[in-house]
Amino acid sequence: MSTAPVSRVSENPWLQAWRRLVRNPVTVAAMMLLVALVLICCAGPLFSPYHPNDQDLELKATAPTRSHWLGTDTLGRDLATRVMHGGRISLLVGILATAVASIIGVGYGLIAGLSGKRVDAAMMRLVDVLYAFPFITFVIILVVIFGREFWLIFIAIGAVEWLTMARVVRGQVLTLKNLEFVLAARAAGAGFWHILFKHMLPNVVGPVIIYASLTVPGVMMLEATLSFLGLGIQPPDASWGVLISEGAASMETLPWMLIGPSVFFSATLLALNLIGDGLRDALDPKSTQG
Repeated sequence: MSTAPVSRVSENPWLQAWRRLVRNPVTVAAMMLLVALVLICCAGPLFSPYHPNDQDLELKATAPTRSHWLGTDTLGRDLATRVMHGGRISLLVGILATAVASIIGVGYGLIAGLSGKRVDAAMMRLVDVLYAFPFITFVIILVVIFGREFWLIFIAIGAVEWLTMARVVRGQVLTLKNLEFVLAARAAGAGFWHILFKHMLPNVVGPVIIYASLTVPGVMMLEATLSFLGLGIQPPDASWGVLISEGAASMETLPWMLIGPSVFFSATLLALNLIGDGLRDALDPKSTQG
């Protein structure tokens, strides 16, 4: 007499996603690279004998040596220390601006997608109008009103980046709102906010994580662009964008001023993009199926 096989308890989907993630050697290598870069930027300045803003006008700009392994800038400041310190600012802006964009975008997209057609249409027309507003103009207005403050950078970037996040979340909600489990919740008398927090929010976490991971490098690029144009981090503080801008101004005669920050910045963006691709494949394996 045959016996039916004992059914196993279905594995946690987050654990399944983690296992798919760590089985991807490219993603694992990217995570190790990113951790190494973050540790260098966070802990490196603590062990440096130089302060990022200390000037040695007699030394001036010198090529890499044992004492200054990335060289010095035109004011005699140690570039290695400034690159590590600037990495802190660039990473902080990337993370904070992405957090601002995620919070605003997720909330806006959930409400728009779950509301009626008229409310949804009105909310998304506002998104379209804001999309048409030039980002640089928006930043300039903030700078004129509030001055060149550090916190304006991630607020300005986050206030623009949430638009795409809202569209992503709204699209997910429009797909989910007519599924059986949501219709059953409505039939049972569940209200708008109960459905939003209990059923919608948990089911959009995966796409939000994927998009947020890909937003961080984009935000860092925006910060670098603003700093390159003189609208971002102000001297004597420095982000990677500021250092790249300073290096680009003297790249023909002092190439090391551009090479050092560019290598760190490029490596970080590469690692973040590879991790974002890995998260997309792990959390949404259907996206890789032909």
